Amino acid sequence: MGALGTAAMASMEQRLPWFRALPAENRSWIGLVAQAGIAAFVEMVRITIDVVEAQVDRLAAPGGEAELREAVLRYTREIAFGAAQVYARTAEARGAWDARLEALVVDSLVRGEAGDGLHSWAAALNWSSSPVAVIAGTADGGEPEGIIDDLRALARRSRLDLLAGVQGSRLVVVLGGSADPLAAAQQLVGPFGPGPVVVGHAVPDLQSAAPSAAAAVAGLRAAAAWPEAPRPVLAADLLPERALDGDEAARAELLADVYEPMLSGGTSLVETVTTYLEQGFSLEAAARLLFVHPNTVRYRLRRVSELTGLPATTGRSGFTLWVAIILGRLVHKRT
Repeated sequence: MGALGTAAMASMEQRLPWFRALPAENRSWIGLVAQAGIAAFVEMVRITIDVVEAQVDRLAAPGGEAELREAVLRYTREIAFGAAQVYARTAEARGAWDARLEALVVDSLVRGEAGDGLHSWAAALNWSSSPVAVIAGTADGGEPEGIIDDLRALARRSRLDLLAGVQGSRLVVVLGGSADPLAAAQQLVGPFGPGPVVVGHAVPDLQSAAPSAAAAVAGLRAAAAWPEAPRPVLAADLLPERALDGDEAARAELLADVYEPMLSGGTSLVETVTTYLEQGFSLEAAARLLFVHPNTVRYRLRRVSELTGLPATTGRSGFTLWVAIILGRLVHKRT
């Protein structure tokens, strides 16, 4: 009965425009009415059959009691088989409908569309998990349904909610219920195909997950520039590659979180980092070119690390700082 009620709701969602326009609360009330009607019908059939079975001796012609009882049993058996077929078709239709809704949700997030439609689809899928993060990787070439089923099984073991979609060779996963999406993604990398798996940042809910999806997809596109990247890797750790690949969100983040804080400490910090990196991470060489003591260079580099969270003394962080400085100079030149 629950499955039939759910199928009825899905059919109304598809066929009735006025139903789609209703608030979630009103749709829920209609669902209760539909389920009550289905339950009442099932009970009516059951009671009618019970009454007929109880009255076989009165209803049958003399000597025909056994034949009538057998006919009633055959009828009830056919009803049972018919109900089972209806249930199977309903479950199959509901599964197909859920798969279409799931694909719509994932596609909408990847395209950056988080309107009322997304809210309605998520409600139909009973999605209420938070926080939410998006993971992007490659599909392994198998059947999309099998890949998604494997992912869903892994997510259940970790007590996480999951929506997923295969878009060509790309596999996109919407993960709910983990405040540490990188750790959660490490439990899910198995069904992904070879190559990078990129994890977007956590957001409060599904409606605000489009930026996380954009970061994950942009990171997947740019990850080839960092072959030694861990798997999975945060999209935030691919900021320089994403910026060089044309991702405007990554460029804005590098400017706001790296270049501008560094510049707020004075132009000498930017000059010191640039000189230090150009001189191959040599304190003494940078100090000579800047006409300062090596300890001054150390102090300035430490100050940069405090302002940006990036130590210039490591190769990866130094690369990120350098890209941020280049972007900042180009922006300041234009303005």
